[in-house]
Amino acid sequence: MAELSVNSPAPVLTVTLDDSSLLDLSSLYERGPLLVYFYPKSQTPGCTRQACNLRDNFELLAEKGLQVLGVSRDSVKAQTGFREKQALPFRLVADKDGALGEAFGVPRPTGNGYARQSFLIVGGKVAWIARKAKPDTQAADALEALQKLQA
Repeated sequence: MAELSVNSPAPVLTVTLDDSSLLDLSSLYERGPLLVYFYPKSQTPGCTRQACNLRDNFELLAEKGLQVLGVSRDSVKAQTGFREKQALPFRLVADKDGALGEAFGVPRPTGNGYARQSFLIVGGKVAWIARKAKPDTQAADALEALQKLQA
């Protein structure tokens, strides 16, 4: 598993969302900037803070044209419950087989759960990476990265 770097082409896969539907990531890349954030496990304190930080700032993110997609190795059922309980306005990927995490080169330090990492995809390429994404400032960090790219 190789780590992605800035300017690498973003992985193009079809993933399973929290409602069991399939999504071709390239369709999101075509719609504009996308924040793909990986987290260890839904419904845990740090992951909930991170998701809620993005939820609470979602309107601002959307105004700036930034889409959001969360990813963990949780099941569809767990992702659905997490999304509903936290009223998340963005989709979550149920990456049970680990294919998306592997494509992005995200390590699994606990064996199953992903390291907390975020990737900003612009024009189908990786434009920014947070190897140690911070739950409480995830939205601000992503917006700052996007604004620097657009300057």
